[in-house]
Formats: sequence, C-alpha cells, structure tokens
Amino acid sequence: MEKAKKTVYSGIQPSGTFTIGNYLGAMRNWVPMQDQYDCIYAIADLHALTVPQVPAELRKRTYESVAMLLAIGIDPQKSILYVQSHVPAHTELTWLLNCNAYMGELSRMTQYKDKSERQGKNIRVALFDYPVLMAADILLYETDLVPVGDDQKQHVELVRDLAGRFNQNYSPTFVLPEPYFGESGTRLMSLQDPSRKMSKSDENQNAYVSMTDQPQVIRNKFKRAITDSIGKVQYDKTSQPGIANLMDIYSSCTGRSYEEIEKEFEGKGYGDFKMAVGEAVVEVLEPIQQTYNELIKDKANLDNLMKENAQKAAVRAQKVLRKVRRKVGLVG
Repeated sequence: MEKAKKTVYSGIQPSGTFTIGNYLGAMRNWVPMQDQYDCIYAIADLHALTVPQVPAELRKRTYESVAMLLAIGIDPQKSILYVQSHVPAHTELTWLLNCNAYMGELSRMTQYKDKSERQGKNIRVALFDYPVLMAADILLYETDLVPVGDDQKQHVELVRDLAGRFNQNYSPTFVLPEPYFGESGTRLMSLQDPSRKMSKSDENQNAYVSMTDQPQVIRNKFKRAITDSIGKVQYDKTSQPGIANLMDIYSSCTGRSYEEIEKEFEGKGYGDFKMAVGEAVVEVLEPIQQTYNELIKDKANLDNLMKENAQKAAVRAQKVLRKVRRKVGLVG
C-alpha cells in the first residue's frame, strides 16, 4: 500500500550555535515542508561526537537546538522532532550496515578526506564511519527524500549504495532515498571571508550571525562585513563576492530580487546597504528569538517533548530494525 505522504528526513548537529546561514539555507525550508510531507527532524548529537565535545556544553546545546527548531516553526503535532541518541536503533543499525560497507567507499568520502587532513595522525574512527551512521539515520524511517546541499549529495549516494547492497544480499528491505533539492536555500558565506561558507565553528565571531545574537550585535557585525572598493551595489560573485553575499542575505530576508536591490541602493554607499541588511536580519530574527527565549526557560517541557518524540521515532525505527535483524540471522 502506497504511503499517503512521502517521508522526509533531516538532521542537524548541536555542535554550536545555529547561524542565519543554517536558517536561511536549510532550516527555514523545513517549516512549509511539514504540510506536504511526513517529516522527521533529528538533533544529531551522536554525529557531534566525531570531534571532541565538552559534555555539559553538548547537553546545553541539545536543549537549545530543540528549542530553536520549535521557535522557527517545527510543529511536533505535524512532525517528529527527536534527539538521535534517544533512539538506540540508530547505533545498532549502524553496526549492521558496517558489516556490509567497504573501506574503499568510505575513504572516498570528500568530507572525510577534508576533515581527516585537519585532524592529523590521530584520526578518529567515528570521523571515518559517520556516513554509515548517517545512512542508518535515513534508512530507519523508510525515508523517501533527504534535503541536501551540493556538499551532501555524495552521502546520499552512499546511503543508496548500502541500502541497495543489503537489499540484493538478503531481500528487499530498505527504501532507497532520493536527494531532495526542493526550494533552493541560500548558501551564505562568511561576513569576513566571502570565499568561505558561513560556519558556526568559525573562530572569528564577526564572520557569522548567530540566531540568538542581540539586535545591536547583528547590526555591528554587518557594519564590519567585508566588501570591496568598487562602491556599487550590484550582484557579481566574481569581482564583488562580499556584496553578492550581502545581497543574498538581504534578498532572503526581504524577498526582493537582485534587480530590485540594485535599484533600491543605486547611488548609495556601502554603509547604507550594510545597515539595511542588518535591519532586515534583525526583523526576521526578533519573533523567533522571543519564542526561543520563552521555550528555553522551560526545561521540563522540553524534556517531555523529547521523550514523547523519541518514543514516536523508536516505534518506527524498531519496525525496520526488526526486519534487518531477522534477515541477517540474529535471534530475537
């Protein structure tokens, strides 16, 4: 029997404060998807452990992540919003998929190659193996669609390879997910180096805008944003990457086209433009921050919500895991 709605799975790590890059690039698009799809959203705390974490900080950020997703509009009545580590099926399926994964295909993962170079000699097994955990995340929920950016397409291909291999070795078990591009989110770049993606792990706090930054902090960060000496607001990523990035942000916040933005700021200086971008971001974030500040105060409510949603996720995950266990020959 065909499902009434296709299932969409997305996860986000609680490895630092969410930025407007996370929000405008991906998270904002998750909200309208709830009405069209069966959506499952995970706080991927196990993935965060691939690099060293301060335990108290990780716990704190997990609560903050749940509160922020609720604040932007994720509705637990429409979707499942849960914490990855609260559903043990994720780690069990990872091991079972590992028994069908090859070293060669994991070593070819671009993100592993990039990140392992930065880690030096003592590369963690988790960094090598986390694409298999990602595959388990997706396959446990009979996922049809996985929202991805260009840098994640390779991981979805691996998920399909692992699922297809298991289906061939045993019998049809897993749904083969497709990458979902949907509404194209804006890929925001660093405010201090527009050649690099905006990142919450950037050491320079002026390079990104946090979802919880106070209005004046946001304005100041945009005042300090790197531009150029051309002095004209126009969309040219090659010769004016800083201005193009600010136009991306302004367009995402206001809905105005690049042509409209160029016309609005014709004959005006970069100072006026940067001030306007800052105000537009403040306007978008203020209602989210108000809701977030209320939610984060009530830890008991967040605990209850996490428990209820973990139970809902576990019921679905166990259904798939039981099939996998039986097919590989495990008893019970």
